[in-house]
Amino acid sequence: MLAILAITTPIFLLISTGYIARWSGLIQREQMQGVSLFVLYFALPALVIRALTQHPLEEILQINYLVAYGLGSLVVFGGGLLLTLKYQRQPLNASAMQALGMAAANSGFVGYPVAVMVIGSPAAVLLALNMVIETLIIIPAALILAEMASQQGVSVWKTVKQTALSLAKNPVLVGLLIGIFLAVTELQILVPLFKAIDMLANAAGPAALFVIGGALFGLQVKGMAKDVGQIVIGKLIIHPLVILIAFFIIPGIDPLYMVGAVLFSAAPMISIYPLLGQRYGLGGVSAATMLVATVASFFTLSLIIWLMTLSGLMAF
Repeated sequence: MLAILAITTPIFLLISTGYIARWSGLIQREQMQGVSLFVLYFALPALVIRALTQHPLEEILQINYLVAYGLGSLVVFGGGLLLTLKYQRQPLNASAMQALGMAAANSGFVGYPVAVMVIGSPAAVLLALNMVIETLIIIPAALILAEMASQQGVSVWKTVKQTALSLAKNPVLVGLLIGIFLAVTELQILVPLFKAIDMLANAAGPAALFVIGGALFGLQVKGMAKDVGQIVIGKLIIHPLVILIAFFIIPGIDPLYMVGAVLFSAAPMISIYPLLGQRYGLGGVSAATMLVATVASFFTLSLIIWLMTLSGLMAF
């Protein structure tokens, strides 16, 4: 257990540092946003490019992995949508946001820093693969459904087009495309440029955790126990469990990648979740959910690592 805490404790110490920096007034909200933009527009794309250019193409194009992770995430998304829309009679936009909170992990800001400490360098490849599922399937599905509910009378095609244009500007997705292009063409990056990319990539993990801590400052949980609890359980417990089952069903996947997929899926929801929730009428719940999920993930991630150790999936 001490070995497990040695993995998870530094992660959450860095998150706490970001929170304390905001709480103390040392860093203001605008300054924290600057760090967030650095991570999103520079560090994470550099991390993805480095991963895709340092590994053989056959290690990157893991179709079975994409199918398993995509299938598991879609099952959780569909289940969350059905639960809130049909059985709890919530509007489509709120239901889509709740389902998004259960099925889209914070792969870049929390999942990667945890996974890299457990499985090492392959975590960067898995980050790129997970981003494909999250940015091209799960997030667009939630946004399209939410937009359809919010803008009655707007055609589905127009909604899909607007969502696609928005996602095309995603810097991590741009980094993913650049990395795939370099891997396929086998073009060599100039040494000074690669060193700059490497330095940016190394900053991604710590800076991302610091930003998450700062984002938690000021969030409150009041009178939302039912919705918050439902989304948190769906994200931190059901999502990794369904991902694990999906990886047992789909053959031919490296056990190390299975461990990484479970760790990524056990991360809290995407960092922009409160912003999206606010846009579609779930502002208070989404902010409270992110706070509770981030705090609770210290315990659930430690538990998941311990259970995988007992099962023999991983060893220290």
